[in-house]
Amino acid sequence: MKRHLTVASLLAGAALLASAGGSAAAGKYTIGISNTVQGNGWREEMICAMKAQALASGEVGKLNIAHRNTDAAGQLEDIRNLISAKVDAIVVNPADPAGIKAGLEEATKAGIVVVAVDQAVTEPSAYIISNNQEQYAYLGAKWLFQQMGGKGEVLYMRGAAGASADSDRDKGFKKALAEFPDVKVAQEVFTGWQQDQAKQQILSFLATGTPINGIWTSGIDNVIVDALVEQQAPMVPVVGADNAGFVGQLSSVKGLVGAAVTNPGSIGGAGVTLALQILDGKKPAQQTVRVEPQLWENATEEGKAKLKSVVDPSLSPEWPVSISIPDWTTYTKDQIIACKGPGE
Repeated sequence: MKRHLTVASLLAGAALLASAGGSAAAGKYTIGISNTVQGNGWREEMICAMKAQALASGEVGKLNIAHRNTDAAGQLEDIRNLISAKVDAIVVNPADPAGIKAGLEEATKAGIVVVAVDQAVTEPSAYIISNNQEQYAYLGAKWLFQQMGGKGEVLYMRGAAGASADSDRDKGFKKALAEFPDVKVAQEVFTGWQQDQAKQQILSFLATGTPINGIWTSGIDNVIVDALVEQQAPMVPVVGADNAGFVGQLSSVKGLVGAAVTNPGSIGGAGVTLALQILDGKKPAQQTVRVEPQLWENATEEGKAKLKSVVDPSLSPEWPVSISIPDWTTYTKDQIIACKGPGE
C-alpha cells in the first residue's frame, strides 16, 4: 500500500538520499510528456508549467511532447512511442489508470522514470504527484451544501468519465452529500472538462425550467456563470476551481455567491521537478505526494479579501491563478506565460 506524503516530508526524504547519485550535466535529459486533453485551460497551463520548469531547471535538453485529444488506447500508443524514443523520464497525466498500466510498466522496465501528475495511476513503479482530488470535491461540496441551508437540489457537473481525478472527486462529492441527506442531485452530467460542452449542458438544463439551489462544477466554471447571467437565471451558489476567470467573477458578478477550490495546473511543473530529482539520484522513499487544496469563498469579508489578493486578470480566464507551487516550481510568471521549453 502506498503511503501519502506531504510536500515537506517528500522533500526531506529526497534530501536524505541526495548523496546516492550525482547531477547530470546541464541539458542532458530528454523528458517525455503525455497528455490527452487539448483545448482546456487547466491542461494548457499544465503543459506550459512543464515547459517552463524544464527550461528553468537547466537540466533538460529536450522535451518530447504528446499533447492531443485522445483516449487511454491513444495514450498507451503515445507512451510506447516515447519509450521507443528513449526518453529519460515520462511525465504523464493519465486518461485511465488501467488503460495505460502496461505502458508505464514497459517504461520502467526500459529504465525510464515515470511520474504521474494530477491523477493517480495503478502501476506500482510509477511516482505520483497530484492535487488531492477527493479533498478538492469534498471541500467545495460541503461549503456549497452549507450555503444551500442543508437542503435542495444541486446540479452536479463532473469531469471526464473514467479519469481517476473524476472518480476521486466523485468520492469526495458523495462523502459531503452523505453528510447532508436533504440535498439531492437534480442532474449529473460529464463535461469532459470542455468549456463549450459544459456551456451547452447548462443552457440545456436551464431550458427545462427545473429548479436548482446550487451548482458544483469540476473546474469548468466561468462559462456556467456566464450562462446564468445571459439567461437571467436565478444566481444560485456555484463552486468551481481557482481559474482566473471564475476568481474574477467571484469579485465582480452581482449576486454571485461562490467558492473556488485550488487545483493548480502548475502541478505539471512539479512533476518535471520530481522526475529530475529521481534522475539525479534523489529517489524518495515513498512514491505518492498530494498537494492539499484550499477554498476561497466570497460569502465572508475574510474570503472576499483573499479573493481580491489572488485575482489576476492578466492570465487566460481558463488558467488557474495558482501558477506556481512552493518548493516544487522555480520558473517565473513570464516564463510560464511564454510557454517555451528548452530549445524553443
